Amino acid sequence: MLNPIVARYSRIQRHLHWWMALLVVLAYVLIEQRGLFPRGSGGRFAMMQGHFWAGITIFLLAWWRIASRLRHGAPPITPPLDTISALLSKLTHLALYAFFIVMPLLGMATAWSDGKAVMIPFTGIALPALLPENEALAHQLEDLHGSIGEAFYWVIGLHVLAALYHHWVRRDDTLKRML
Repeated sequence: MLNPIVARYSRIQRHLHWWMALLVVLAYVLIEQRGLFPRGSGGRFAMMQGHFWAGITIFLLAWWRIASRLRHGAPPITPPLDTISALLSKLTHLALYAFFIVMPLLGMATAWSDGKAVMIPFTGIALPALLPENEALAHQLEDLHGSIGEAFYWVIGLHVLAALYHHWVRRDDTLKRML
């Protein structure tokens, strides 16, 4: 018996998904490991700048990914999901896209209001600050950015576990569509 052909996301959608997944991991690793370097050191600065640029790249790729999704749509899941599972899937994906857009904006707003430069890699040029320095606002934004980031450890974990559940327990083609 031949294996049925699985309807997959477009090539660009699959590539964007996996590049963004790697960038999210990179952003988390860079921010969580910045403590390896003392404050004010070149190593810590490099970790922070890497975190900023991973986030900015995620932000830009998210818009490309949204445009690709609108253009190409999503292949159907076989067998189809029940109504509640389909709703939970949509809500989780909406939360992920909101995260991809809101977190980089919060991160840049935090840096700018804290008086930190977001440098263009391999140049001595900083992005222009769109907010004035405001220490109180910087702390509030940093707390919000950190809290959302921590919450998204769980959302991302849920996304990964759901993909594995669909593949190993439900035995549908959810995961295969993105491979």
